[in-house]
Amino acid sequence: MKDTTKAHFAISVVCFILGMLLVAQFRSVQISGGATISLQRAQELSTQLKTVTEERDMYKKELLELRNRLAEYENAASKTSSLTEAMKKELEKVRMLAGLTAGTGQGVIITLDDSNLPRQPGEDPNLFLIHDEDLLKVINELFAAGAEAISVNGQRIITNSEIRCVGPTIIINSVKLAPPFIIQAIGDPDILETSLKMRGGVIESLQVFGIQVNIKKQDKIDMPAYTGPIQFKYFKPVKAGEM
Repeated sequence: MKDTTKAHFAISVVCFILGMLLVAQFRSVQISGGATISLQRAQELSTQLKTVTEERDMYKKELLELRNRLAEYENAASKTSSLTEAMKKELEKVRMLAGLTAGTGQGVIITLDDSNLPRQPGEDPNLFLIHDEDLLKVINELFAAGAEAISVNGQRIITNSEIRCVGPTIIINSVKLAPPFIIQAIGDPDILETSLKMRGGVIESLQVFGIQVNIKKQDKIDMPAYTGPIQFKYFKPVKAGEM
Protein backbone atom coordinates (compact mmCIF):
# COMPACT_ATOMS: atom_id res chain seq x y z
CA MET A 1 0.00 0.00 0.00
CA LYS A 2 2.76 2.40 0.87
CA ASP A 3 4.59 1.53 -2.29
CA THR A 4 1.52 2.32 -4.38
CA THR A 5 1.08 5.72 -2.74
CA LYS A 6 4.70 6.56 -3.29
CA ALA A 7 4.34 5.60 -6.95
CA HIS A 8 1.23 7.80 -7.37
CA PHE A 9 3.00 10.69 -5.71
CA ALA A 10 6.06 10.28 -7.94
CA ILE A 11 3.86 10.20 -11.06
CA SER A 12 2.03 13.30 -9.89
CA VAL A 13 5.30 15.14 -9.36
CA VAL A 14 6.56 14.11 -12.79
CA CYS A 15 3.28 15.23 -14.44
CA PHE A 16 3.43 18.55 -12.62
CA ILE A 17 6.98 19.12 -13.75
CA LEU A 18 6.11 18.18 -17.35
CA GLY A 19 3.14 20.55 -17.24
CA MET A 20 5.27 23.37 -16.02
CA LEU A 21 7.81 22.68 -18.74
CA LEU A 22 5.06 22.66 -21.40
CA VAL A 23 3.64 25.97 -20.16
CA ALA A 24 7.07 27.55 -20.14
CA GLN A 25 7.78 26.27 -23.63
CA PHE A 26 4.44 27.59 -24.91
CA ARG A 27 5.04 31.07 -23.44
CA SER A 28 8.53 31.14 -24.95
CA VAL A 29 7.21 30.32 -28.36
CA GLN A 30 4.41 32.91 -28.00
CA ILE A 31 6.82 35.62 -26.92
CA SER A 32 9.28 34.73 -29.65
CA GLY A 33 6.54 34.82 -32.28
CA GLY A 34 5.27 38.19 -31.04
CA ALA A 35 8.77 39.63 -31.15
CA THR A 36 9.18 38.38 -34.69
CA ILE A 37 5.87 39.96 -35.77
CA SER A 38 6.77 43.27 -34.05
CA LEU A 39 10.14 43.34 -35.78
CA GLN A 40 8.58 42.81 -39.20
CA ARG A 41 6.04 45.61 -38.56
CA ALA A 42 8.81 47.93 -37.47
CA GLN A 43 10.72 47.17 -40.66
CA GLU A 44 7.63 47.86 -42.76
CA LEU A 45 6.99 51.17 -41.00
CA SER A 46 10.64 52.13 -41.42
CA THR A 47 10.43 51.43 -45.15
CA GLN A 48 7.23 53.46 -45.47
CA LEU A 49 8.75 56.34 -43.51
CA LYS A 50 11.79 56.37 -45.77
CA THR A 51 9.57 56.44 -48.86
CA VAL A 52 7.44 59.28 -47.49
CA THR A 53 10.55 61.21 -46.51
CA GLU A 54 12.02 60.83 -50.00
CA GLU A 55 8.74 61.95 -51.58
CA ARG A 56 8.58 64.95 -49.24
CA ASP A 57 12.14 65.98 -50.15
CA MET A 58 11.31 65.59 -53.84
CA TYR A 59 8.21 67.79 -53.51
CA LYS A 60 10.16 70.38 -51.53
CA LYS A 61 12.73 70.50 -54.31
CA GLU A 62 10.03 70.87 -56.97
CA LEU A 63 8.34 73.60 -54.94
CA LEU A 64 11.62 75.48 -54.63
CA GLU A 65 12.20 75.22 -58.38
CA LEU A 66 8.67 76.46 -59.09
CA ARG A 67 9.11 79.39 -56.73
CA ASN A 68 12.40 80.33 -58.38
CA ARG A 69 10.80 80.07 -61.81
CA LEU A 70 7.86 82.19 -60.69
CA ALA A 71 10.24 84.80 -59.34
CA GLU A 72 12.05 84.84 -62.70
CA TYR A 73 8.74 85.27 -64.53
CA GLU A 74 7.66 88.06 -62.22
CA ASN A 75 11.02 89.78 -62.64
CA ALA A 76 10.85 89.43 -66.42
CA ALA A 77 7.25 90.65 -66.43
CA SER A 78 8.26 93.64 -64.32
CA LYS A 79 11.08 94.49 -66.73
CA THR A 80 8.77 94.02 -69.71
CA SER A 81 6.13 96.18 -68.07
CA SER A 82 8.70 98.89 -67.35
CA LEU A 83 10.01 98.69 -70.91
CA THR A 84 6.48 98.81 -72.31
CA GLU A 85 5.63 101.80 -70.15
CA ALA A 86 8.81 103.59 -71.26
CA MET A 87 7.98 102.86 -74.89
CA LYS A 88 4.44 104.17 -74.42
CA LYS A 89 5.77 107.40 -72.91
CA GLU A 90 8.29 107.81 -75.73
CA LEU A 91 5.60 107.15 -78.34
CA GLU A 92 3.30 109.67 -76.69
CA LYS A 93 6.12 112.23 -76.72
CA VAL A 94 6.74 111.61 -80.43
CA ARG A 95 3.02 111.93 -81.16
CA MET A 96 2.94 115.23 -79.28
CA LEU A 97 5.94 116.55 -81.21
CA ALA A 98 4.31 115.47 -84.48
CA GLY A 99 1.08 117.25 -83.59
CA LEU A 100 -0.96 114.05 -83.63
CA THR A 101 -2.25 114.47 -80.07
CA ALA A 102 -4.96 116.85 -78.93
CA GLY A 103 -4.11 118.74 -75.77
CA THR A 104 -4.69 121.75 -73.60
CA GLY A 105 -2.63 124.46 -71.96
CA GLN A 106 -2.20 128.18 -71.43
CA GLY A 107 -1.17 130.52 -74.20
CA VAL A 108 -2.50 133.24 -76.49
CA ILE A 109 -5.25 133.55 -79.08
CA ILE A 110 -4.59 135.92 -81.98
CA THR A 111 -7.39 137.01 -84.27
CA LEU A 112 -6.42 138.47 -87.67
CA ASP A 113 -8.89 140.06 -90.07
CA ASP A 114 -8.66 142.11 -93.25
CA SER A 115 -8.29 145.87 -92.97
CA ASN A 116 -11.45 147.95 -92.88
CA LEU A 117 -9.67 151.20 -93.75
CA PRO A 118 -11.04 153.06 -96.76
CA ARG A 119 -8.90 152.61 -99.88
CA GLN A 120 -7.34 155.62 -101.46
CA PRO A 121 -7.31 155.92 -105.22
CA GLY A 122 -4.37 154.07 -106.72
CA GLU A 123 -3.67 151.98 -103.63
CA ASP A 124 -3.18 148.25 -104.10
CA PRO A 125 -6.15 146.52 -102.40
CA ASN A 126 -4.01 143.46 -101.71
CA LEU A 127 -2.10 145.49 -99.12
CA PHE A 128 -5.22 145.54 -96.96
CA LEU A 129 -5.83 141.79 -97.08
CA ILE A 130 -4.28 139.00 -95.04
CA HIS A 131 -2.02 136.77 -97.11
CA ASP A 132 -0.30 133.47 -96.53
CA GLU A 133 2.99 135.19 -95.80
CA ASP A 134 1.33 137.20 -93.02
CA LEU A 135 0.16 134.02 -91.32
CA LEU A 136 3.58 132.45 -91.80
CA LYS A 137 5.28 135.43 -90.15
CA VAL A 138 2.98 135.26 -87.12
CA ILE A 139 3.35 131.48 -86.80
CA ASN A 140 7.14 131.61 -87.15
CA GLU A 141 7.33 134.33 -84.49
CA LEU A 142 5.22 132.23 -82.12
CA PHE A 143 7.37 129.14 -82.63
CA ALA A 144 10.51 131.25 -82.13
CA ALA A 145 9.04 132.50 -78.85
CA GLY A 146 8.59 128.94 -77.58
CA ALA A 147 5.07 128.01 -78.67
CA GLU A 148 4.62 124.25 -78.25
CA ALA A 149 1.48 123.87 -80.38
CA ILE A 150 -0.29 126.12 -82.90
CA SER A 151 -3.52 125.90 -84.84
CA VAL A 152 -5.23 128.18 -87.35
CA ASN A 153 -9.03 128.04 -87.59
CA GLY A 154 -8.94 124.56 -86.10
CA GLN A 155 -6.15 123.28 -88.37
CA ARG A 156 -3.15 122.02 -86.39
CA ILE A 157 0.16 123.24 -87.75
CA ILE A 158 2.71 120.45 -88.16
CA THR A 159 6.04 120.18 -89.96
CA ASN A 160 4.54 119.52 -93.39
CA SER A 161 1.51 121.82 -93.13
CA GLU A 162 1.23 124.00 -96.23
CA ILE A 163 0.09 127.62 -95.95
CA ARG A 164 -0.57 129.26 -99.31
CA CYS A 165 -2.93 131.67 -101.00
CA VAL A 166 -5.42 130.38 -103.55
CA GLY A 167 -7.49 133.31 -104.79
CA PRO A 168 -9.29 135.02 -101.91
CA THR A 169 -8.71 132.07 -99.55
CA ILE A 170 -5.74 130.54 -97.78
CA ILE A 171 -5.20 126.78 -97.80
CA ILE A 172 -3.83 125.06 -94.69
CA ASN A 173 -3.59 121.26 -94.56
CA SER A 174 -5.47 121.16 -97.88
CA VAL A 175 -8.43 122.98 -96.26
CA LYS A 176 -9.61 126.34 -97.61
CA LEU A 177 -9.86 129.02 -94.93
CA ALA A 178 -11.12 132.58 -95.03
CA PRO A 179 -10.71 135.50 -92.60
CA PRO A 180 -10.99 136.11 -89.79
CA PHE A 181 -8.09 133.82 -88.91
CA ILE A 182 -7.99 132.63 -85.31
CA ILE A 183 -4.51 131.49 -84.31
CA GLN A 184 -4.20 129.51 -81.09
CA ALA A 185 -0.75 129.05 -79.55
CA ILE A 186 0.09 127.12 -76.38
CA GLY A 187 3.11 128.39 -74.46
CA ASP A 188 4.10 131.08 -71.97
CA PRO A 189 1.40 133.74 -72.53
CA ASP A 190 3.59 136.68 -71.52
CA ILE A 191 6.51 135.69 -73.73
CA LEU A 192 4.29 134.92 -76.71
CA GLU A 193 2.45 138.23 -76.42
CA THR A 194 5.67 140.21 -75.98
CA SER A 195 7.29 138.60 -79.02
CA LEU A 196 4.35 139.61 -81.22
CA LYS A 197 4.06 143.17 -79.86
CA MET A 198 7.73 144.12 -79.91
CA ARG A 199 8.59 147.33 -81.76
CA GLY A 200 9.08 146.75 -85.45
CA GLY A 201 7.69 143.24 -85.14
CA VAL A 202 5.22 141.32 -87.23
CA ILE A 203 2.07 142.77 -85.67
CA GLU A 204 3.24 146.35 -86.05
CA SER A 205 3.99 145.73 -89.72
CA LEU A 206 0.47 144.38 -90.28
CA GLN A 207 -1.20 147.30 -88.49
CA VAL A 208 0.43 149.76 -90.87
CA PHE A 209 -2.16 148.74 -93.46
CA GLY A 210 -4.99 148.53 -90.97
CA ILE A 211 -4.98 144.73 -90.59
CA GLN A 212 -7.13 144.06 -87.55
CA VAL A 213 -5.19 142.28 -84.81
CA ASN A 214 -6.40 141.14 -81.42
CA ILE A 215 -4.18 139.29 -78.94
CA LYS A 216 -5.67 137.69 -75.86
CA LYS A 217 -3.89 135.72 -73.18
CA GLN A 218 -5.74 132.58 -72.20
CA ASP A 219 -5.38 130.28 -69.18
CA LYS A 220 -6.76 127.30 -71.07
CA ILE A 221 -6.65 126.59 -74.79
CA ASP A 222 -8.01 123.38 -76.28
CA MET A 223 -5.63 122.39 -79.07
CA PRO A 224 -6.88 119.99 -81.77
CA ALA A 225 -4.76 117.19 -83.17
CA TYR A 226 -3.70 116.98 -86.80
CA THR A 227 -6.16 114.69 -88.57
CA GLY A 228 -4.96 114.82 -92.16
CA PRO A 229 -3.01 112.11 -93.98
CA ILE A 230 0.71 111.62 -93.43
CA GLN A 231 2.49 109.78 -96.20
CA PHE A 232 6.15 109.25 -96.93
CA LYS A 233 6.55 108.12 -100.53
CA TYR A 234 10.17 109.07 -101.13
CA PHE A 235 11.70 109.50 -97.68
CA LYS A 236 13.23 106.33 -96.24
CA PRO A 237 14.72 106.10 -92.72
CA VAL A 238 18.41 105.21 -92.51
CA LYS A 239 19.33 102.25 -90.31
CA ALA A 240 22.03 102.60 -87.67
CA GLY A 241 25.51 102.24 -89.17
CA GLU A 242 24.47 102.92 -92.78
CA MET A 243 25.68 106.54 -92.77
